[in-house]
Amino acid sequence: MKTRKLIALIAAGLMSVGAGSAAAEYPERPITMIVAYGAGGGTDVAARTLAPYIEEHLGQSITVFNRPGAGGEIGFTALAQAEADGYTIGFINIPNLLAIPIQRKTRYAMEDVDAVGQIVYDAGALSVRSDSDIESLEELVKEAKANPGSITYGTTGVGGDDHLAVLSFERKAGIKLRHIPFSGTAELRAATLGGHITMASMNVGEAVDDWEEGNLRILGQMSKERWNRLSEVPTFKEQGYDVVMGSHRGIGAPAGMPPERFAKLSEAVRKAVANPEFQKKSKEQGLPLSYMGPVEFEEQLETLNQELQELWDAQPWVQSK
Repeated sequence: MKTRKLIALIAAGLMSVGAGSAAAEYPERPITMIVAYGAGGGTDVAARTLAPYIEEHLGQSITVFNRPGAGGEIGFTALAQAEADGYTIGFINIPNLLAIPIQRKTRYAMEDVDAVGQIVYDAGALSVRSDSDIESLEELVKEAKANPGSITYGTTGVGGDDHLAVLSFERKAGIKLRHIPFSGTAELRAATLGGHITMASMNVGEAVDDWEEGNLRILGQMSKERWNRLSEVPTFKEQGYDVVMGSHRGIGAPAGMPPERFAKLSEAVRKAVANPEFQKKSKEQGLPLSYMGPVEFEEQLETLNQELQELWDAQPWVQSK
């Protein structure tokens, strides 16, 4: 199992670091951080906000390199195929990293990337206009069962975490909703506030401002625990639906890094996330921080990968041509 290998790798790395090994020499030159999405987007902003704080603990600069395209596949492939020497890392997005190889043939696999640390967990959420008659998941399910296909929901595209989250909810609730994909969050938000669709499937970080301003009602958040900024909104699990899905964003590296370098990198990421200044900036940006170390993050990826494969086997979200 990959997690066991990762535990052994970290243990070996920590022993090497403790013995004053070559880890002290790493890094000797700047590091490239690949972002698989365009400049200015949420992932890019998070990566550029975090990078300086990792630099403080590594003593070298980190250059963010955007490699957008094919839903993230171009950037993920570049990361997976890079030399595993610690000088190329990536800001990875889940479930995209996992879902793409499930739905089509790719030049990388989950095993080609090692998890260094989760930075953000932006849980999924279902939101309706504040004047909607639907006030809870229970009422949503009741309406959907009474009128199959009548309730519309929007996402930012087929196969994204917001779409997969609703597919999982549909299976567990025994309902069928009508999907309306949009080109981006701005268009999705406008359609929801304009009453053109019943509800939006967005991450909590994207819906929280409208919730606080009274424009949207969030029916539930797809997290294990309530986000402190949405402490009044129950989770799906609290309402009887075991749906935990959202956008996991973190640091990944090409599989097979030298243990001492991996250990030093993962420790630098941990310290960077713990920095009070970084946490303050993240709060200002609406980033729900949720740090996981490499072993815990890897276990999470393995669990999600299995769930996505099961979901694909039961309900493929992309139809073959």
